[in-house]
Amino acid sequence: MTDLSSSLALSASGLHAQSLRMRVIAENLANADSVAPAAGVDPYRRKIASFRNVLDHQLGTTVVKVDRVVQDTSQFGRKYMPGHPAADANGYVTTPNVNGIIEATDMREAQRSYEANLSAMEAAKSMATRTLDLLR
Repeated sequence: MTDLSSSLALSASGLHAQSLRMRVIAENLANADSVAPAAGVDPYRRKIASFRNVLDHQLGTTVVKVDRVVQDTSQFGRKYMPGHPAADANGYVTTPNVNGIIEATDMREAQRSYEANLSAMEAAKSMATRTLDLLR
């Protein structure tokens, strides 16, 4: 495979990984204000996408892949809502372990990485186009 097409494939793997990461973060944000459906039942648990490097034999280089999406095991929050049907005996409802500030920061980081991979793809595409123009 040529270096330019390898560059495109490498950037494409980064785009795929970061788009999945953004989807997971969006799911976390969408569920940030939910509560447990009933007393004694866990609410939504934050998810985290983890990556790994994989040797791509066809490209002859290492690319990024999504390893797995895992649940964050940090403690849930508690909110005093004595009239809520899911409140415990003390009037507290269990809330998700999602922090909107952390999710927004992670989303911005994923977005920047996505944009960097997109820029790299555009640069490789431009170089390939220029090379073809020179050969004409």
